[in-house]
This record gives sequence, structure tokens and C-alpha cells, in this order.
Amino acid sequence: MQLVAPGFFAADEGGFHPPSIEEFFPPAIFFEGTPFEMNRIMLIRVIMTIVLLVVFYLGTRNMRIVPGRFQSLTEMALDFIRVNIAEDLLGKVDGRRFLPILCAIFFMIFAFNITGIIPGFNIGVSAVVGVPLVLAVVSYITFIYAGIKKSPGKFFKNSLFPAGVPKPFYILVTPIEFFSTFILRPVTLTLRLMMNLVVGHLLLVLFFSATWFFFFQAEGLLKGLGVLTLAVGFAFTLFEILVAFLQAYIFTILTGVYIQLALAEEH
Repeated sequence: MQLVAPGFFAADEGGFHPPSIEEFFPPAIFFEGTPFEMNRIMLIRVIMTIVLLVVFYLGTRNMRIVPGRFQSLTEMALDFIRVNIAEDLLGKVDGRRFLPILCAIFFMIFAFNITGIIPGFNIGVSAVVGVPLVLAVVSYITFIYAGIKKSPGKFFKNSLFPAGVPKPFYILVTPIEFFSTFILRPVTLTLRLMMNLVVGHLLLVLFFSATWFFFFQAEGLLKGLGVLTLAVGFAFTLFEILVAFLQAYIFTILTGVYIQLALAEEH
């Protein structure tokens, strides 16, 4: 079983091999040729899902008034979403109502993003379109559900025919509102998450592959460039930690904003 990204090292027969988009489509390692076929990216997703479930189970199984260290860390993580996103955008009532889905989105994205810098995984598994697309659809369904639940007969009318716009202008405004609200939102959520992870992975592979090449295959003064590529690769690794968090935060807060807009009396 190969968990190390195939392009992470440069080394075949003395040549430098830059990263390739093919790394996001590895061959099957389990159940090949069946509907349950799994490649290394799908396997990493399963592993990280299990890790998340175990972490939150251990952090919440014996809740105490005076929390222990692990319970405190779990509560701190959940409170970050509850206070800074859910309640801040939606208020206490609606914030608590939509808190489970916002927490699930944030921690799933973060867990799937951070695998890009975990040795042995070396790829953010949100970089393949399946996960961003599914989460965008979940966000899409959630804000539409929230709007219909709040105003069953007015949600689509308020979304497509904003109040205060002169009626003749609806011929221009309504198609724009339809496109921006019901098409552009899920598309941008999907592409923003996926492309940030794709670019981050390709840059890391490029720098560390170059480091391997300069240190072990280049000759003369070129070996010194390995120090530079290693330093830049390390800096990008730290930056990818920030990106893993920011992409989870941005996706979650945009979902919260869309829910907030759907719950507004007029939008």
C-alpha cells in the first residue's frame, strides 16, 4: 500500500520530475474494478473521518462541570464555531439550530485539508472535486431549507425580486439574482476550496522535489540551491497550515452568511 504521494520525490533515473495533476487521481488499492473501489485519497478521507469521530467521542463521552484538559480543548474548538460564526451571524436561537452542520463542515474541511502536510499522506484530500462539491451542495440545500422554513411562500420571491427595485428593472435584476444566488454560490464554494488545495499541494511537491534533486542528483554549485528550495518548502508548509484553517473558516462562514440571508425577512 502506497500512502506517500508518488510525485513527492524527484528521483527517477537522474532526472527532475515536476509535480503532475495525475497525483490527484492515483490508482485503486482496494476493491479495484468494483463500485467500492478505493484509491489512496479515498483511504485518507476514511482515516481522517475516523480520527474526527474518535477525537470528538473522547472529548465528549464523560462531560464534567469542571472539564479535564481534553474536554476543554474540545469545548474550545466547538465554542469557536458557536460564538464566532453561528451565534455571531445567526443569533443564539438560529445559531444553535444550525450549529451541528456548521461544526461538521468546518472540522471536516480542516481535517481533509491538513493531510497535505502530514507525513505519509502528503496531499490535501479536499483537492479532489468530490468533497468540495458535496459540501457545497450541503451548504446550498441548507440555506434553501432555512429560507423556505422561515418564509414558505416568500423565499424565492424575495430572492429573485428584491424589494425596492422598480418593476421594469426586474427583467435585468431577476436573472442576475438567480445566477448569483442559486448557481454562483455553490460553484464558487467548490472551486475556492478545491483550487487552493490543488495549488498548495503542487507548490509543496515542486519545492521538495527540487530539494531532493539539488541535494542528491545535481552537481557542483547547484547543490547549494537545495538549501533555498528546502527553506521555501518549509515556509510553504507552515503557510499550508494557515490555508487549511482559513479555507475551513471561509467555507463555514460563507455558509453561515447564506443562511443568514435566507432567514432575513427581505433579501
